[in-house]
Amino acid sequence: MAITLQAADLGDTATIGVTLQQAQANAALINERAVEEVVADKGYHSNEVLIDLHKGGVRSYIPEPERGPRNWEGKEKEQKQVYANRRRMSGRRGKDLQKLRTELTERSFAHMYETGGMRRTHLKGQKNILKRLLFHAIGFNLALLVRKSSGIGKPRTLQGLSDAILLAQIAIMLLAAFWIEFIEDNELASAPSCFPWLFFASIHS
Repeated sequence: MAITLQAADLGDTATIGVTLQQAQANAALINERAVEEVVADKGYHSNEVLIDLHKGGVRSYIPEPERGPRNWEGKEKEQKQVYANRRRMSGRRGKDLQKLRTELTERSFAHMYETGGMRRTHLKGQKNILKRLLFHAIGFNLALLVRKSSGIGKPRTLQGLSDAILLAQIAIMLLAAFWIEFIEDNELASAPSCFPWLFFASIHS
């Protein structure tokens, strides 16, 4: 929904608000309800983040890091949101959303940043780096659309394509053989003008 570029010294809990704001603006262009749920990893979990999400009308599905026993004295509001998030995460929908996040988001990050080589860039300036990142993401999304609509671009696509080419070559050779036999049986002195490509295939096979 959105791509933002943050400074390296800022943690996830400090940047999630900016990313969500950009995602809300983009989602509002196609859906009046915009973003209603946020699914993130445990690095984004904090009392302040959960409270801010609740104030924005967004349900959170964020795993809670192991922090041991917590003292909630004077923090009733924080406790309420942490427990609500914990309850959602323990439900079936929370687990399904986390699996979906791993499949879609983490895999996309692996393709873009690891395989795509976007962990390091030689550009200067945040604006230029963000442009490079945006175009990288656009290319990634276009590749997904092409693979979804046509099936071309999948890892094993060429395997099926090579089999189809082999079958086509065999069919052409058989047709050429039948046509030559037909000519010999009818004692034709010269080849007819139709299907000249069959003779070309038979000569070069």
